[in-house]
Amino acid sequence: MLPGTGSDATFAESAFGPALQRRNIAVHPVSPDPRRVVASYLEALDRAAERHGRILVGGISIGAAVALRWTGEQPGRVAGVLAALPAWTGAAGDAPAALSARATARQLRIDGLAAVTERMRASSPAWLAETLSRSWAAQWPHLPDALDEAADYPGPTVAELRRTETPCGIAAATDDPVHPSVVAEQWARLLPHAMSTALTLTEIGADPAALGHACLAALDRLAPHLGAPRSDAGD
Repeated sequence: MLPGTGSDATFAESAFGPALQRRNIAVHPVSPDPRRVVASYLEALDRAAERHGRILVGGISIGAAVALRWTGEQPGRVAGVLAALPAWTGAAGDAPAALSARATARQLRIDGLAAVTERMRASSPAWLAETLSRSWAAQWPHLPDALDEAADYPGPTVAELRRTETPCGIAAATDDPVHPSVVAEQWARLLPHAMSTALTLTEIGADPAALGHACLAALDRLAPHLGAPRSDAGD
């Protein structure tokens, strides 16, 4: 399971661990290398597949994008994808999550970690403030570069989504301005075998495990339909 931008393995574990462990599925959250975020994710996925064979992959935000694109290139190695809070499709452009990451990177370079963390804590829900305070400190001083790398990473394109046959369960937060639910809905519409479950940031704040439960709930609803790609995929 791959963390989101600026986040860490601890949050990925809390998001996916309870739901997967309830089904006796071992969970391996990945710690990002802030000097080479995407490369560290891809190497972790390759190692897991080499060690275990077919695996379940997933992540949050950029973690979901990396997991899904890797799945498209390695279809025989993936049993399913758990995609929480996808942030954009194709080039990031002016997607809210990319703009936020770039702005935070600029502020960190100008004002430093302590000042930016203090402002973030003042403007964020308590659960998010605690998560980012921990992960930002661990990734400093490479954090600004990690945020810029994430903001420049292209998500799966429309074509990639349409040809990725692996079952995918998606979690969408209906009230998240940084990860618009329309992106999750687009992924669910374009992927041949995918469904999404809606939840709110309040639910995630009360229990991050809601993300993993939502992804698995979507996979459960999808299971009876596997083997029959939908014909309603549009742009």
